[in-house]
Amino acid sequence: MTDILIIEDNPDIAPLLCDFLKREGYSCHHTITGEEGLSYLKTNEVRLVLLDIMLPGIDGFQVCRDIHQHRNIPMIILSAKNQKDDKLTGLNLGADDYIEKPYDIDLLLARVNALYRRHYQDNADVQLCVGPFLINTAKRKAYYQEQPLTLTVKEYDLLLLLLKNRGKTLRKEYIFDTIWGVNSFSEPATLTVHIKWLREKIESDPKHPRHIQTVWGVGYKFEI
Repeated sequence: MTDILIIEDNPDIAPLLCDFLKREGYSCHHTITGEEGLSYLKTNEVRLVLLDIMLPGIDGFQVCRDIHQHRNIPMIILSAKNQKDDKLTGLNLGADDYIEKPYDIDLLLARVNALYRRHYQDNADVQLCVGPFLINTAKRKAYYQEQPLTLTVKEYDLLLLLLKNRGKTLRKEYIFDTIWGVNSFSEPATLTVHIKWLREKIESDPKHPRHIQTVWGVGYKFEI
């Protein structure tokens, strides 16, 4: 298992970043193209991805999209592209954080440690079973009627939040702030999109949902 996959084409940045991460106790693997990164993920277990955007071949946005179509892996984008639209694109594609280059290495390590701890160490050996749903938070895997669900990072976090608060009406603002963060560059409307995607994966009739119910003018409620 590899703790962190770095997809970065700069020959000066990547080795230095690997050295700092190894000092923190992480195992690392480095690829210089998006194609190589995706190929590595097909045959190796990776727990977190650090992704550049401006890569040779397919760019980082497409890599992010491809990863989250098939894998539920926490991801931080590292990029010199600092426009708001670039940040929104990365976060809406499923990245957990977006850090501009040049970055402070201590700040980056703190972000990596916090994200890694939130996804793995804080959730070690915990299972949540609610009706036909089973969540293994240690592995960040979700199952419905004993069948694995293919979820993005945000879809998983959203499902877990709803299950933990089943039967309660959660305000849209609370859900958005909890999943995306109060300082997120994402737009609140992205919650509606993710609710739609999640319904398509867990509801027998997404247009008439049984589990994720809309409470008009307020938010959503999860029922079994």
